[in-house]
Amino acid sequence: MRLGVLDVGSNTVHLLVVDAHRGGHPTPTHDDRWLLRLSEHVGDDDVLSKAGEKALVRAVRKACEQAEKLGCEELLGLVTSAIREARNGLEVLERVRAETGVELHVTSGEDEARLTFLAVRRWFGWSAGRLLVLDIGGGSLELAAGMDEDPDVALSLPLGAGRMTRRFLPAAATGGRPDLDALEELRAHAEDLLAPAAEKLQAVGPPDLVAATSKTFRTLGRLTGAAPYSAGLRVARELTADGLGQLLGFVSRIESAALAELQGVSPDRAHQVPAGAVVAQAAMAALDVPFVRICPWALREGVILRRLDSLGGL
Repeated sequence: MRLGVLDVGSNTVHLLVVDAHRGGHPTPTHDDRWLLRLSEHVGDDDVLSKAGEKALVRAVRKACEQAEKLGCEELLGLVTSAIREARNGLEVLERVRAETGVELHVTSGEDEARLTFLAVRRWFGWSAGRLLVLDIGGGSLELAAGMDEDPDVALSLPLGAGRMTRRFLPAAATGGRPDLDALEELRAHAEDLLAPAAEKLQAVGPPDLVAATSKTFRTLGRLTGAAPYSAGLRVARELTADGLGQLLGFVSRIESAALAELQGVSPDRAHQVPAGAVVAQAAMAALDVPFVRICPWALREGVILRRLDSLGGL
């Protein structure tokens, strides 16, 4: 069957269409995204602006049109931290449903972590043993650990790369160089939030494999020498703590406008790289992780896999 997943995140609205069946490998047939940066449309009053709402409706409508043309039998819609945390989030989702016919489901941070963990488990398989998964999004950091397909511990922390950029590194958001003192403040903030989370995750037992997913980790891996996307999904990619430390020393001293010109960096997310690197480094240090394996599957694939599992014998 042909399934579509519409993922409304803090940075983008992302449509992934796959051909899949229960027990089979989901084969991507279409991938498209619209850069909205919804989190930047949420003001100090925690209300999503009218401009953000209208942009979301337009993007969802375009995604629906594409899904219909591609023959999707089902479109699974979800929203993460930006809409989840907006005071008027449910009202916005109701207007989206009324104008497009698409029902976007609010995914909790813990469910995000669980769905991502499922995708990573299926990608690496049972031979990975006890698994620890890290996922840096635009608004939050998800962490999960366990031996099975459902993790023993699943956590979400407000340490997304976009959120931390807006709070600590506003100069980077406008193309400038991150403030070194602000980077240290961000590091201290991340360490404070990560300390109790690390205790819960480490109580599960030492991991046999630590995996990381998300655009942020893929970019950090690419900037430290991992193979480019064009090499294929199945090429092994890693990000080491040593490599990340060297990279952070570099990206903290150049303008994000210059960073955007490097291979492997999306121009629309270049300003988030320093904050993402600090959060990644703090997480790896808190969990005593010398390196992570980069996994190409994440939340969207987890949503697809869970839906396929629910189909039973179909």
